[in-house]
Amino acid sequence: MVFDEEMIMRIYAAYPEKISQIKKKLQRPLTLTEKILYSHLSADEPLENYVRAVDYVNFSPDRVAMQDATAQMALLQLMNSGRKSVAVPSTVHCDHLIQAYISAKTDLKTAEDTNREVYDFLSAVSNKFSGNRAQELFIRWCWKTTLSRVE
Repeated sequence: MVFDEEMIMRIYAAYPEKISQIKKKLQRPLTLTEKILYSHLSADEPLENYVRAVDYVNFSPDRVAMQDATAQMALLQLMNSGRKSVAVPSTVHCDHLIQAYISAKTDLKTAEDTNREVYDFLSAVSNKFSGNRAQELFIRWCWKTTLSRVE
């Protein structure tokens, strides 16, 4: 499930101690990006001062959020991987294929009609590989409610 509250609480409860250990080891303050990346190092990666664009490092994300334009490629790779389900909670956000042109309502309808095949593919693959660990999240439905108030 995407919103696994127990998992989220466990991650954030361990976060301050993890960041403290990283700062102590590296002997310097960390940027937000470094905090996120270092706190997601794979278990077999040593904690050291990695050099950007030089060192290769493996990470273990606790979730994956994809957007519609690149999710197609990621989901095609998942289909060819031989896996039966996703490894971590995953979402597909369908908002990048909407072009602002006339009005919110009209543009959303145009995007839904024009990109129906893409949305159907993302939906089908997301549902196939989801199990209990992934959820397809179509932001365009949230936009429909919000944007209809704007017009």
